[in-house]
Amino acid sequence: MWPNRVALGAAVLPLTLLVLRDAPVRIALPTSAAAHERPRPVPYRVPQPAIVSRTAWHADEHIVRERAVYTGPVRAVFIHHTGESNDYDCADVPRMLRAVEESHIRGNGWDDIGYNFLVDRCGTIYEGRAGGIRRSVRGAHTTGFNADSVGIAVLGNYGRGATVPPVLVRALAKVAAWKLAPGVDPRGRVRLVSTNDASRFPKGTAAVLNVISGHRDAYQTTCPGEALYGELPAIRAATAALRKGR
Repeated sequence: MWPNRVALGAAVLPLTLLVLRDAPVRIALPTSAAAHERPRPVPYRVPQPAIVSRTAWHADEHIVRERAVYTGPVRAVFIHHTGESNDYDCADVPRMLRAVEESHIRGNGWDDIGYNFLVDRCGTIYEGRAGGIRRSVRGAHTTGFNADSVGIAVLGNYGRGATVPPVLVRALAKVAAWKLAPGVDPRGRVRLVSTNDASRFPKGTAAVLNVISGHRDAYQTTCPGEALYGELPAIRAATAALRKGR
């Protein structure tokens, strides 16, 4: 939205094109000094999962336009897919992530990669937008609802007929369980106010959404694909179980 070890160009080109198609329109970010201040890290109750840092996947920090903007505690999680083929070699993911970063910044004109986190088909979790994984960093993943939320993108195309590996469901649940603010029920609903007319809800409209939603729930898109969207109940259940320590 390859056969293993094929030329990277074949993998990166469709990724770049499809990310541009699925991504939300650019939104204006707060410019006040307070918005850029680094609040104290959130006291998480669920252990942090293993996350591959931007340094480890060699994010190009020289092309990042602005420093991070921070919002309130995470009350919602939006699930995405990026749209390329699913048979990529997971060893090539760092290079794929750099293609996503470049398309979001140089192609879309955003400040940084839009997603807060990305997950590959092998279940590995990667840091997306810069600013600190333990902080509430405002992303550019779900038009109108980037505040107080986290966007997690799965590398691949999870449209109708695709297989969603259990390890992928588990990885998404780990991030959601860890990032959601204490007291938030992953199986519950949340009231969010739209900040952008380009979303499914006009600016200023209160939308009641699932705490763990698909991109399509808030924006006109097929993302995260029929197959992955159908796994949202399982992701919510797995997240709730992790929040209870099971």
